[in-house]
Amino acid sequence: MASWTQFAAASPRLAAQIRALFHQYGPGLGYLATVRSDGGPRVHPVSPLITEEGVYCFLIDSPKRRDLERDGRYALHAFPAEETDVEAYLTGTARPVEDPAVIARIAARAGADDSVDWRLFELQVEVAMMHSPMGPTSDGRARSGVAQVWRESPPERRSPRRRGWRRGHVPAVLRDVIAA
Repeated sequence: MASWTQFAAASPRLAAQIRALFHQYGPGLGYLATVRSDGGPRVHPVSPLITEEGVYCFLIDSPKRRDLERDGRYALHAFPAEETDVEAYLTGTARPVEDPAVIARIAARAGADDSVDWRLFELQVEVAMMHSPMGPTSDGRARSGVAQVWRESPPERRSPRRRGWRRGHVPAVLRDVIAA
C-alpha cells in the first residue's frame, strides 16, 4: 500500500486535483465506507485531512472506528461539488497512527480537541480516481466522461528487471488519463 506522499510523487497532478476536491469547502469533506463485521458496507460522513505527509481521519468511538480497527479496508469519496459533477475517491487500508509526535502535529493542524475520545488513522492509498463528466453531445446524449486513475501495483507484480512495456499494460505512474 502506498502512502499519500508516494502517490503524490508518482502522480502529482492527480493528487493535487483530488486534494483540492476534498478540501473545496475548506476542511476536508467526504464519505467513508468501511466493512462491517458481517461483511456489509457502512458509509458515514467524515472530515479527512490531506497534508503533504498523508491522508488522515480522526474518528471518535463509533461503528466506523471499530470497523477500521477490525478490518482496515476503506473507500473515501469526496463530498460532491455544487457546480460540477466531478468526483474523486481513494481506496486502500487505514492504519491507526501510533507515533505521538505525528498525532500531536496533525491534531494541532486540524484543531482536534484532545478531550474528545478520538483516534487518528492514516489512510494508505491503493487506488486514487477522479472522474470528470464531459457534458452532453450535440444531440443531447450524455457522454461518459474521463477518469484519471492511479493504482498501486501489488508487490508480486513488480519486477526490477522488467523495464519494457508489456502488451496492454501501462505503468501506474503514466496512467493519468483513461477514457471511461
